[in-house]
Amino acid sequence: METIRILIVDDHEVVRIGLRSLLERIGQFEVVGEAASAQEAIELARSRKPDVVVMDIRMPDGSGIEACRAIRSENEAIKVIMLTSYTDDEAIFASVMAGASGYVLKQIGSHELVEAIRTVAAGGSLLDPSITGKVLERMRGMSREQQQHEKLTDQELRILRLIADGRTNKEIAEALYLSEKTVRNYVSSILSKLNLSNRAEAAAYAVRRHLLDEPDPFL
Repeated sequence: METIRILIVDDHEVVRIGLRSLLERIGQFEVVGEAASAQEAIELARSRKPDVVVMDIRMPDGSGIEACRAIRSENEAIKVIMLTSYTDDEAIFASVMAGASGYVLKQIGSHELVEAIRTVAAGGSLLDPSITGKVLERMRGMSREQQQHEKLTDQELRILRLIADGRTNKEIAEALYLSEKTVRNYVSSILSKLNLSNRAEAAAYAVRRHLLDEPDPFL
């Protein structure tokens, strides 16, 4: 079988030693480097060109998720497995969005980890069974949110941005040359379409969707 080159990334030396000892017993694997920080991981991935990076999420100088994104943006051929003790929903989702091919827990058995590395090296992807459902549910939630977002008209999007900016109905009316009653009707329509209860939720939605990062050219 073709040799799989592996970079181990973890800020705990004992964990790196344990992983190296395990993986080097597999004739198919070659550990080409160890990194103890996110920046070191990026630099070693650039110079050693591993096939697979086995990376912890939490680092002293950043996160494995940021390192994963940087590594994958420079070289998409490198696959990344996030190996962590945490099942935090946000970290799982962020890892997948950063380009990780797998997210497995450190409680995984040695045989399962070996198979996980072989799977992603061959171009596959995987998630620990205990967290797959969480990611799928989050993806479904995003899909529903996107569908709701697409229902908004251009004018409603402008008003939503202004709500997120902290403007009152009166201030929005003045900015868009509308009556306050018309603005109130727009706000009600926005809340209804997005299935939200109040202006605070609407503002949080706008921030989450990064609507304020793209100023409306008509305002």
